Amino acid sequence: MLAHLSTPRPGSSRFFSAVFSSLPSKLLPRFSPASFCPRRTLLSPDDQLRSILGREPRKRFSRAVSMDSSSATDASLSVESVTDNLRNQSLGENKVRLRLEDLNWDNSFVRELPGDSRTDTIPRQVLHACYTKVSPSAEVENPQLVAWSESVAELLDLDSKEFERPDFPLIFSGASPLVGGLPYAQCYGGHQFGMWAGQLGDGRAITLGELLNSRGERWELQLKGSGKTPYSRFADGLAVLRSSIREFLCSEAMQSLGIPTTRALCLVTTGKYVTRDMFYDGNPKEEPGAIVCRVAQSFLRFGSYQIHASRGKEDLDIIRVLADFTIRHHFPHIDKMSKSESLSFQTGEEGSSVVDLTSNKYAAWAVEVAERTASLVARWQGVGFTHGVLNTDNMSVLGLTIDYGPFGFLDAFDPSYTPNTTDLPGRRYCFANQPDIGLWNVAQFAATLSAANLINEEEANYAMERYGTKFMDEYQSIMTRKLGLPKYNKQLISKLLNNMAVDKVDYTNFFRLLSNIKADPNIPEDQLPVPLKSVLLDIGHERKEAWISWVKIYIQELSASGIPDEQRKAAMNSVNPKFILRNYLCQSAIDLAEQGDFEEVCRLLKVMERPYDEQPGMEKYARLPPAWAYRPGVCMLSCSS
Repeated sequence: MLAHLSTPRPGSSRFFSAVFSSLPSKLLPRFSPASFCPRRTLLSPDDQLRSILGREPRKRFSRAVSMDSSSATDASLSVESVTDNLRNQSLGENKVRLRLEDLNWDNSFVRELPGDSRTDTIPRQVLHACYTKVSPSAEVENPQLVAWSESVAELLDLDSKEFERPDFPLIFSGASPLVGGLPYAQCYGGHQFGMWAGQLGDGRAITLGELLNSRGERWELQLKGSGKTPYSRFADGLAVLRSSIREFLCSEAMQSLGIPTTRALCLVTTGKYVTRDMFYDGNPKEEPGAIVCRVAQSFLRFGSYQIHASRGKEDLDIIRVLADFTIRHHFPHIDKMSKSESLSFQTGEEGSSVVDLTSNKYAAWAVEVAERTASLVARWQGVGFTHGVLNTDNMSVLGLTIDYGPFGFLDAFDPSYTPNTTDLPGRRYCFANQPDIGLWNVAQFAATLSAANLINEEEANYAMERYGTKFMDEYQSIMTRKLGLPKYNKQLISKLLNNMAVDKVDYTNFFRLLSNIKADPNIPEDQLPVPLKSVLLDIGHERKEAWISWVKIYIQELSASGIPDEQRKAAMNSVNPKFILRNYLCQSAIDLAEQGDFEEVCRLLKVMERPYDEQPGMEKYARLPPAWAYRPGVCMLSCSS
């Protein structure tokens, strides 16, 4: 059984209460109040991590180069490390370009962790194991390469000419083996919509293996939709082109937005059809099959540890083995902590308890996982991204966005927006709830480590406390920079979000246009909203007055800052994207791809690689959604893929 902690409940608006407190109650989801209360801490998140590592931020990994200026200069070391690792790598004149046969494989997961004694794909409970050795088995017929990512190829030291190989689609559809790989499917469990679901696992994803690039970075290659595994339950282990295009494009779009994410090397069609009931309404249809090659430093999830805690004392040792493996390969700085650093924190009422992170590496690890998760969710909120299925099996221990299903970016600002039809009517995973759900999931992860006696209750509560502090620090920093302000202004931002919700203002386009406001207090009142007129649609006199009032206060803040308009505009445009992967853009590319035309997929990929640039000639990709975009299957999707 999982250890019992005083875990917070989702929807308490604990974190967003600081922002959404002025929103009408009908705009917010309804959940029970939470019992979790953040406690006092002694160091800031950045100072804490700097103390753990004994060094300044951005030095843990070498040669990482930012694609754009959107990265937060004050982001924590842990999240910057992940983001930088996932950014395109610049190797100068000494780029390593390898053929597929020459990749440097190092399959540590299979080598160092307990595995299933069986290799068949019969659906079953896989006990006392972290994985099952299985090979891709999806049927293919003349597979075709749809799209690929040059930047991911660089991460792997893969020569881009390899995409031109005649056998490339065969290899990345799983029909031909990848030399040096050691394929397996991972075992994990998870809470789905708040309920323990038992064993889940890689039901249609098969890891081809792990490789080390020339910079010593570990990357895992995984084929999603490549056939049955013991974890497929009653499903077919396949994927359709529709969902595969969405995952491929969003993986790369999030990377370019500066948000930690799994990546996608390529997308291929299988040449076969797959039957899917898209709306779960008893009307299945055949759709083109596809496989996407996902890439990450690890696909370990919260549920990878939970499954072993759920199976009682016999499997608790596996949690320790898996935790040691994770720290050794993905958090090596924690192994190198020195007790002489005396990294202790007072927690509890009046500082009644002390947590010493240098004396327990698992506690230090839990804190870093919590902070990475908090920073990730804060960045989602900053760009208006809603994951849609924040089950614990979809939460990466590296703080990556993982498992792109029925996701969606906000169009009209609506805190209760959920892109997942399965999430209706409860809206557990809606946009406004994501911060609280992140905390709830961290609590389940902490409970798992507690069940294995790796951390005590005080350490578990401290990890949750750090989540709350880190989220608020990062979210406030993000919103401050989105508005071009010198410091956080809670009242101004709360009023803005209230206005946006009432008038259903487009989230992305509003913040992009906001940089056009001039810090001139002498502008006539009736001219104040003019720079925003293309997003303030169909508003009456009363609402116009509300916006004039807000803009006046905003201009006063800008004038007091003394920052020149053009300087502020450049800074704001570096954090407020012009282009996001709206669902209707995905659907347009999908419709053409299903007819055999892949050009729009590739074109959309190129646009999303530069979301903060103006990109003259590409304005149509920044337009508001057309009327057809609100039909079922476009603005909202099911988990059927």
